[in-house]
Amino acid sequence: MTSASTASSTSATSSSTTSRAFALVRTADELHARAARHAGTVAAAGVAENSRTAVVMTMGALHEGHATLVRTAREYVGPHGFVVVTVFVNPLQFGAGEDLDRYPRTLEADLRTAEAAGADTVFAPSVDEVYPGGEPQVRITAGPMGERLEGASRPGHFDGMLTVVAKLLHLTRPDLALFGQKDAQQLALIRRMARDLNFPVEIVGVPTVREADGLALSSRNRYLSDGERRTALALSRALFAASDRLAAQSALRARADSLPGAQNRAETRAEALSRLGEARAAADAHAVAQASEGSGAGAVRAAARSVLDDAAAAEPPLTLDYLALVDPADFTEVADDHDGEAILAVAARVGTTRLIDNIPLTFGATK
Repeated sequence: MTSASTASSTSATSSSTTSRAFALVRTADELHARAARHAGTVAAAGVAENSRTAVVMTMGALHEGHATLVRTAREYVGPHGFVVVTVFVNPLQFGAGEDLDRYPRTLEADLRTAEAAGADTVFAPSVDEVYPGGEPQVRITAGPMGERLEGASRPGHFDGMLTVVAKLLHLTRPDLALFGQKDAQQLALIRRMARDLNFPVEIVGVPTVREADGLALSSRNRYLSDGERRTALALSRALFAASDRLAAQSALRARADSLPGAQNRAETRAEALSRLGEARAAADAHAVAQASEGSGAGAVRAAARSVLDDAAAAEPPLTLDYLALVDPADFTEVADDHDGEAILAVAARVGTTRLIDNIPLTFGATK
């Protein structure tokens, strides 16, 4: 798993972190014993609220996105809860030619990051601990949603991801598990698995953390050269351009709809704006709405694609894998007249590094 999330306040966790007994455990038995001791300590202290357990699953190489997930987990369970960070590079998620061998392994630094963010324990099991007897013969299948976008680009990836998430949920026994919105399709599939297979756990999604220049935090960012990083910024710029385009469309529609008598006239928004003498706005409204109540999903896609096309001609170039505007429920493409929630997702390669990003959008909110 990979994960990222928005920055959140650390004031609720900073004081409790300094006195918390932090530990690294390697086996599920050690983890369960530690959780039991924690629960006993909380009970002996006469704490009224129930002590809940939260888990943040990672593949290590922790960055600020992971740290924010841990801080958010601490906020959810409170100072007396039990926060577990798993560090496990899952071989089932890597296909042929992917970067399993070179995936960064930085456990000592990960321990410092997890402790500072407010974790009680890092659970860093071996492959034999998670998969005793070798690769599992029975696995979770992601279904049709797992065959789209990332699943199409990385066959079998989501089956491997769901299988290890299911196993880690059993091994860590949490009340809630937190995952980053940066991996939006992963998050949707985990939620679906938990619902369909009746896992007694709350799945919490936490928005994407970005670096100062807008690049979504990822353990793979360290692979980028300076030039490749400049090109890679096109991913977030494309998403923000699409978001800005949607906001502009919504503002134009609101302006046209607010004109006196606009709701009772058989005229397009472009014509309504023309009555104000706003020729440029009218032309824009005509281009994106074309005398209809359409939501402009096509224009939003086009705004993002324009940025990505420019990056494809840069040096070094960006090689687009996919740009998709999808329904969060099943990750199918939305229609041009879509109303409601959507996710604009992008994946691309810069040099040898493959990056993903996404942004949630809402269509039709101002109608």
